[in-house]
Amino acid sequence: MTTAAGATDPTTRPRGNFAVMALGALGVVYGDIGTSPLYTFKAALEWAGGEATAAVALGMLSLIVWTLVITTSIKYVAIVMRADNDGEGGILALMSLLGLRYGERTAVIAIGILGAALLYGHSAITPAISVLSALEGLKTPLPAPYVLPLSIVILIAVFGLQPQGTARIGRLFGPVMTLWFVTIGVLGLVGVARHPAVLAALDPRYGLDYLFGHGLTGLLVLGGVFLCATGAEALYADMGHFGPRPIRVAWYGLVLPSLLMNYAGQTAVVVDGEVAADANPFFVLCPTALQLPLVALATAATIIASQAIISGTFSMTRQAIQLGLCPRLHITQTSSEGYGQIYVGFVNWTLMVLTLGLAVSFRSSANLAATFGIAVALTMLLTSLLMFLAMREVWGWSLLASVLVAGVFVIVDFAFVAANTMKVLEGGWVLLVVGATLFFAMSTWRQGRTALAKKLERDTLPLHDFIAQVHTKARVAGTAVYMTSRTDMVPVPLLHNLKHNKVLHQRIVLLHVITENIPRVRLEKRLELVHLGDNFHSMIAHYGFMQQPNVPRLLERCSTQDLHFNMMDTSFFVGRVKIVPERKSRLGAIRCKLFEAMHRNALAATEFFRIPPNRVIELGGQVEI
Repeated sequence: MTTAAGATDPTTRPRGNFAVMALGALGVVYGDIGTSPLYTFKAALEWAGGEATAAVALGMLSLIVWTLVITTSIKYVAIVMRADNDGEGGILALMSLLGLRYGERTAVIAIGILGAALLYGHSAITPAISVLSALEGLKTPLPAPYVLPLSIVILIAVFGLQPQGTARIGRLFGPVMTLWFVTIGVLGLVGVARHPAVLAALDPRYGLDYLFGHGLTGLLVLGGVFLCATGAEALYADMGHFGPRPIRVAWYGLVLPSLLMNYAGQTAVVVDGEVAADANPFFVLCPTALQLPLVALATAATIIASQAIISGTFSMTRQAIQLGLCPRLHITQTSSEGYGQIYVGFVNWTLMVLTLGLAVSFRSSANLAATFGIAVALTMLLTSLLMFLAMREVWGWSLLASVLVAGVFVIVDFAFVAANTMKVLEGGWVLLVVGATLFFAMSTWRQGRTALAKKLERDTLPLHDFIAQVHTKARVAGTAVYMTSRTDMVPVPLLHNLKHNKVLHQRIVLLHVITENIPRVRLEKRLELVHLGDNFHSMIAHYGFMQQPNVPRLLERCSTQDLHFNMMDTSFFVGRVKIVPERKSRLGAIRCKLFEAMHRNALAATEFFRIPPNRVIELGGQVEI
């Protein structure tokens, strides 16, 4: 539970050996940003029109260096990661902290939903561009026409293995990514040793001169440069798995030096004139005899990056469900060792279709690069806007300090958004369409649930009045558990059961499950039990938005409060509502039909709450919204 505004309860912090956690962070957190050298410099050169002069290369290197320093090191690693929601990070966790915990704020919630929707689109393109860029290093021993089919086979295998979980192979992620970062760092060091003058690009004036001295081309190249930081959002989103300190140590101790050295090495081979027009400077750095091992290692690294982004999408989906932004979906726990090891089938296969569609449509990493940055750039801009509120409300900064710090981030992020907007017509529109579609669906689900709850409240009556009215009614043996959204009103299924079946059980329990605006609720805080009299009981269960409710386990805990359950003598009553659009629905015709379809296809509450199906009784009804 929250101990102070923005503070983290010690019981919710990730625990374990620090070195092991730092190694794990290398495998999970840094897959996306760690494989960016495969395509960033190549894309920036192509967007510069193929001009590979020393001045151009040094200007690009300077922009890359300061993008990694300002956006990743300062903004995310040093500042944004401080804005945790009881140890959990990511834009949905930040939205929950700022837009729900201290009172619902529509604008903040809308920003969080939009950021999450854009990240889903980014999650579809990351596996495609990463795997394609790695295999394109095989163009010399492997004809170019075979790169795309082989990439498709690998992508299908990655998504096809998701139902099995990653508990076993996940242990290899850290060591493989450690080898990857050491390798790219050494390759970069060899390149810099041949042309150490490229280190002059550490001076930000090289980047600024290029940016402001080349007009629209400079802005276009900035969009290519931004690809070096597209994994920065993952640092924040994955904070709950490892905690901030292992992520920071891994970043400053290995990842950042390796990335900077590799980009400097790529600049060196460009300045020396060793890069052909269609060649990738990353692979030019490597001696010919080591090309195949490097491609194999790069492919392994991109598979890990893909796996990390897919797993992150599963976790974000669970957050969205618990926060009421997404219909209930079937979630499978693939490992008993880690709560984050989950599988969401609908998301997995939808993501696979999108990823394969992007790979087949764009056919190369160079073409995909045009679509890659816009979604993340917009998400980073939205995060900066939310960070202004965090600085003011959570950390208590002065208005001047908040405006200055957040203002710098907003200006930088807006520059990247503007740069990536120039590539919208060449493919960036795809992710914008995906993001807009998901935003519309998630906001529709949230508004529809609110409208449905208000309608159902009109069809019931206060609980205490009901208990007084049924005091003399005859009871049948057994326990009836009614799922309810409010503890002060009578559940509609209870009224229907009494009206149509003339049945009132000997013991009646009203169960209300609350998803708190924190990631996890401690076990001792999980249950509130109130005896209402006449054998009516109110039970409130508290879960965090990163936890999966389990009703049978919850009932077992009631024995500590003198309420014992025999599952063979207990029936669970849930409502099954059919949505019917009103003639003049406030949601609008399209939203109303979409909400009805989502509601109809959502996972049944009994399955989501792990209620035994043979103990469930569903009572249907029809509601107009």
